[in-house]
Amino acid sequence: MTTTHHPTPALEVRGLARSFGENRVLDGVDLTVRRGSVHALLGSNGAGKTTLVRILATLLQPDAGTALVEGFDVVERPVAVRRTISLTGQFAAVDEILTGRENLELVARLRRERDARGVATAMLERFDLVDAADRAASTYSGGMRRRLDIAMSLIGDPAVLFLDEPTTGLDPQARQEVWRTVQQLAADGTTVLLTTQYLEEAERLADRISILHGGRIIVEGSLADLRALLPPAQVEYIERQPSLEDVFLAVVGGRTALTSQESR
Repeated sequence: MTTTHHPTPALEVRGLARSFGENRVLDGVDLTVRRGSVHALLGSNGAGKTTLVRILATLLQPDAGTALVEGFDVVERPVAVRRTISLTGQFAAVDEILTGRENLELVARLRRERDARGVATAMLERFDLVDAADRAASTYSGGMRRRLDIAMSLIGDPAVLFLDEPTTGLDPQARQEVWRTVQQLAADGTTVLLTTQYLEEAERLADRISILHGGRIIVEGSLADLRALLPPAQVEYIERQPSLEDVFLAVVGGRTALTSQESR
């Protein structure tokens, strides 16, 4: 994973607070995200991950504190913030009646791109969806639908992309597809704030990881930093059995290759 270092952070959050009634969801969150990095935000259900993302995306106002996105205050300059970001929620926001190409062209027109068809074609190529371009999105697999969703989010070249639990409900193969997409985004220099409950997802993708608990960020650092918080590991020699996910991917991959050979 390649991280480009910039003096000004893409996201800078200080003392952010938000309550819903008597429920204090965010209680003084501090967070800094470097430009061009993948930053994972971990937390259990109800920890406030989505609330934080919604505030950063100007969909919700904080009760206290400040949040800057690309230098713009989310409360004072919401329109400027919206021009620099894109948000992909937990469920793919594609129109399943439209084809993949039509979905992309629709978003390109809404974003006032001059060559909507050209933008759609470029995104189809970038996200390996050319063969399925003129099929209804309802026929797409979970991984393809999520790739299309992310492609739609990137029209207009947003500097910051919020991915709110992007692999929720996806099977192991589809999850791997999304992971490869996020890794490519990082390589291309897009800043990604990723919320997830999957620890392996954060390990695989993130340059830095923050753990949100009790309304605050209680731990933040690289994977190595977080591992250093625990006692040194004891070296033991054990026989590692493959996980069920290993078996699933190996069997499905093997059958795919076999089917391809038989069809020749």
